[in-house]
Amino acid sequence: MRAEFAEAMLQLLGRRKDLVFVTGDLGYLAFEGLAQAYGERFVNAGVAEQNAVSVAAGLARAGLLPWVYSIAAFAVLRPFEQIRDDVCLHELPVKLVGNGGGYGYGIMGPTHHALEDVGALRALPNMKLYLPLVADDVPLVVNAMAADPSPNYLRLNVAAEIPGGVPPFAAWRKLKSGRSAVVIGMGPVLQGLYQLSTPELFDELEIWSVGTLPLEAIPSELATSIREKRRVITMEEHYRSCGLGEALSHAFLTSRVIPQSLSCLYAAGYPSARYGSQRWHQEESGLAGWPLVSRLETLLRA
Repeated sequence: MRAEFAEAMLQLLGRRKDLVFVTGDLGYLAFEGLAQAYGERFVNAGVAEQNAVSVAAGLARAGLLPWVYSIAAFAVLRPFEQIRDDVCLHELPVKLVGNGGGYGYGIMGPTHHALEDVGALRALPNMKLYLPLVADDVPLVVNAMAADPSPNYLRLNVAAEIPGGVPPFAAWRKLKSGRSAVVIGMGPVLQGLYQLSTPELFDELEIWSVGTLPLEAIPSELATSIREKRRVITMEEHYRSCGLGEALSHAFLTSRVIPQSLSCLYAAGYPSARYGSQRWHQEESGLAGWPLVSRLETLLRA
């Protein structure tokens, strides 16, 4: 999604002159066009994310619209205090962009993985998170963030490729119908469902994508489906704590849309204490491949 994000930021510059783009010394072979177009409003802050966020807060206070880009773990966890104190408590429109959410940086290991970024930012006041699924979501999300007066976080990753396409980006999207269970997922990890080696299992699943957090009201179509099927499975490339599953649990209870069973598929961390590609980590967590097939079959038989 990084290329689509860069293009969207170029297009946005044609409509707005209050933009400032701050990068944490990243973007080689991706942001050269941005640097040229933005000129002095393209700032390489170096490996100093805390300072980058505080500078962005000052720029926002002065009436500008700053975007701060880094690897997701560095964009969220390293400057967390500055995000909390300088941005969220003052409700400033600083736009944080984290690339490689979840296991996106693969073999680089846990220092570069972001398995708790969503949970960390969910805890902060005034923060809204955007979770694109496919490449076409990115320009729509960028425009939505630019129009949002609140602090935002954009979680980028390798885009999912969904056969037949998907509806335009929204807080809730139904991706396909199914007979036995409702799967509600966050971001491109849903790709694993479309790569299942058992078509019969795939046909059992109704799939929905969550695009923003905090969650908006549960759509009536989804509520009806949950009451009929009574079985919900959540899916996220994030730790269970403070993730999508917990957000949905609260939403179900407060809206009285209560399934008979709720099962959460999530990043298990590093069970083998080894590191590999993003796909390898997804499979180890039961989020892709045969481990996902096995987990789904067990849940549907329960």
